[in-house]
Amino acid sequence: MPTLFVSDLHLDPARPEITRLFRDFLDGEARAADALYILGDLFEAWVGDDDPSEAGALVADRLRALSDAGIPVYFQRGNRDFLVGEAWARRAGMRILPDPAVIVLDGAPVLLMHGDLLCTDDVAYQAFRAQTRDPAWQAQFLSQPLEARLAFAQQARAASQARQGELKQAGTMETITDVAPATVEDMFARYGVDTLIHGHTHRPAIHDLVVAGRARRRIVLGDWYEQGSVLRANAGRFDLVAL
Repeated sequence: MPTLFVSDLHLDPARPEITRLFRDFLDGEARAADALYILGDLFEAWVGDDDPSEAGALVADRLRALSDAGIPVYFQRGNRDFLVGEAWARRAGMRILPDPAVIVLDGAPVLLMHGDLLCTDDVAYQAFRAQTRDPAWQAQFLSQPLEARLAFAQQARAASQARQGELKQAGTMETITDVAPATVEDMFARYGVDTLIHGHTHRPAIHDLVVAGRARRRIVLGDWYEQGSVLRANAGRFDLVAL
């Protein structure tokens, strides 16, 4: 049975058709999988496990049903849903993995990442990431009323969209928001793997590389803004397909 990898679903009440597509994926293809890995940004925004999103409740129920059917579900936090906690993970029947994480796939080690840690040319984002991953910052944020946290999420999304517009106007969008090749090479060397799977950049592709004299593979998962995207891994073969 294949192992399935998805990321960057960005589930949002404004796009109910994508939530339905993911629901059908969980009730269909995922039921015949060896395991399902979700590499971050399952939600467009997540302000805590008390988030009232209907998509969050629906997805939790479907993921729990998948897990109860014997299909392991693993999750890495992304830059949009880094506040997904153990309470929601237990409700959804999934295990939260660190980022990065190494798994064994068909007898070989494979490195899994959300992908934002690879975009080291984006210095401003890396500083924001470091701040928001700090346990003290998260505790202070989660102590605020739900309404204040939802308002912060809206402001953060607006600021992100404005910054992307500035980068596009300056002609630096493609380079700053993509992975830094030197950082990718460092990850291969640090973890001693030949395959890296990640999302975040919304540039789905399978890149064959040579790093330190060895053949390597970097697989970039697709986003779900327009359609679904899944990586199927089976017996050493990787198929990256749109749904």
